[in-house]
Amino acid sequence: MAFKFITLFAAFVAVASAGIVPAAPLAAVAQVEEYDPHPQYSYGYDVKDAISGDSKTAVETRDGGFVQGQYSLNDADGYRRIVDYTSDPINGFNAVVRREPLVAAVAAAPVVAAPAPVVRAAPLAYAAPAPLVKAAVAAPLVAGPAVVKTTFASPLISYAY
Repeated sequence: MAFKFITLFAAFVAVASAGIVPAAPLAAVAQVEEYDPHPQYSYGYDVKDAISGDSKTAVETRDGGFVQGQYSLNDADGYRRIVDYTSDPINGFNAVVRREPLVAAVAAAPVVAAPAPVVRAAPLAYAAPAPLVKAAVAAPLVAGPAVVKTTFASPLISYAY
């Protein structure tokens, strides 16, 4: 019976002291981020690495919901790929891709035709007819394999590791 009394007394003390103990402060207080209803930014970068041949650029601006930009890079096939893009809430994302050669085409000099050579007929000469000789059967001509000469061009950009 004494054990029940001590347990009941300890329970009353615990309940009574629960209101006295100060509450622990909240460990994490939520920070309210400010909302920007009209975000604006502009950035760009340019990479030109002479050792690896890497060359790329990018620029972008944003004004509210409208984003406009361009990026470009050198492809391994000797062309520069340029992408112009826009994005807005009404039309979504739209991009226009174009390719330009890295080396400008050399303008060919105008071709001037040379005057045609004058061909005159040689004077006629009389030759006696050759004697008739029984001709041996000629061996048929055998054509060799056809040879196709092929050349390959490497891209203007080379990479070293």
